Amino acid sequence: MKILQIVEQAFRTLVEEQDDTILWLTQSMAGAGANLEVLLSGNAVYYAVMKNRQPAVKIGDWVQQEPADIPSDLGRILEQDIPVYVLKHELEERGLNVDMLRPSIKPIDRTQLVSLYKQVDQVWQW
Repeated sequence: MKILQIVEQAFRTLVEEQDDTILWLTQSMAGAGANLEVLLSGNAVYYAVMKNRQPAVKIGDWVQQEPADIPSDLGRILEQDIPVYVLKHELEERGLNVDMLRPSIKPIDRTQLVSLYKQVDQVWQW
């Protein structure tokens, strides 16, 4: 069974350590044998151009010890040859462009969404 993971919500794991990103979960599931693909949509398109880990959050005396490392999580997904797509128009809406993408990330337009959905058995939206 092939599953398309649509990642739309971004930067939800900056404060709570127990909230692993769906990118981390995706690479772990693939390591266990799952057949996955990833579509970055909405604000998560920024993940496709990120180069650095987000800094730790500090609230009063409390400091986040292990913030999510989105660039590394995405890098491991790409190393596992999991296809990663990003919607071009959503990049452009945020002032980003395809020239900024990490290597191996595939930009697609809206007209390609139907064929992407048809090539998988399930679609999971995050």
